[in-house]
Amino acid sequence: MKLVQFLYIFLLTYVIAALLFWGSSLNRQNKIIHNYELKNLRDSLDSVSQPMEYQLAFDQIQYKKSRVNNQYLGEGATFLFVILIGATIVYSSIRRTQLLSKQQHNFMLSITHELKSPIAAIKLNLETMERRKLSEDQKSLLMKRSLKETNRLNDLSNNLLWASQLENLKFAPAQDRINFSALVKETAEHYIERNTHSFLLNIEKETFISGDKILWKMLASNLIENACKYSEPDSLISVCVNEEEDQVIFKVADQGTGISDEEKQKIFKKFYRVGSEESRKTKGTGLGLFIIAQIVERHKASITVSDNQPKGSVFEVIINTA
Repeated sequence: MKLVQFLYIFLLTYVIAALLFWGSSLNRQNKIIHNYELKNLRDSLDSVSQPMEYQLAFDQIQYKKSRVNNQYLGEGATFLFVILIGATIVYSSIRRTQLLSKQQHNFMLSITHELKSPIAAIKLNLETMERRKLSEDQKSLLMKRSLKETNRLNDLSNNLLWASQLENLKFAPAQDRINFSALVKETAEHYIERNTHSFLLNIEKETFISGDKILWKMLASNLIENACKYSEPDSLISVCVNEEEDQVIFKVADQGTGISDEEKQKIFKKFYRVGSEESRKTKGTGLGLFIIAQIVERHKASITVSDNQPKGSVFEVIINTA
């Protein structure tokens, strides 16, 4: 990719330099022709005995020089403008290719890790149960751990399948009447059991929305899971659902590291994750927030992310009920 960038810069520099060179050469040629025509005018007409004829011919020569200069300048500026537009398009294409290549590289690293880790854990648990004589409590513990890793694999598979489906323009979500309060409460309680974080639930009773229940549950699950994933154990996670006029507002706030303003514009893109896969400590594939954005878009809702105080992030989903 560095070679492509070098060739791009070299060719662009060469083309602009060639344009300037030929522009300068044409300008010099025009001056030579102008001086030749002036000399020819002086040899053919006497400015003293024929002042009017001489002045008329002189003005014509000056006008011709000015017209040719303006022509060269206009054509040169047009060519330069076209070259710069083409260069911008080519650069954007190269940049998109680089970003796509980086995202694919990160995705392959993350998906490999996400697949290998639970498979290795399940394999180890099963081998331990097979080769050693364990008590019932030990077997139960290993089975719970294996089920937890199996659920991770299942969630990963679901994310991959839903990311593909939601990108399909022909996909149409269901339009059912959903008790959103009950859905969010059930989802939050699932994570309360699995994590050491402190949870503050502020969920109004009986808030209803329309849409696909599976997708809305996935949205709530992904937002709460992200809050757990990117904040310290035992820190506070707030989950709020309230209704204002013709809108249901769903908020998930954490006290994690937060998201920079620059990253806020990118986190909903497919496969995008902050940082590099080689140095990142948190698990994930970069599909969670992409799926959330697609769900929100399909239901004509909106999502924003802002800074929490004193630290962390707040994700807010606004769902129209009218």
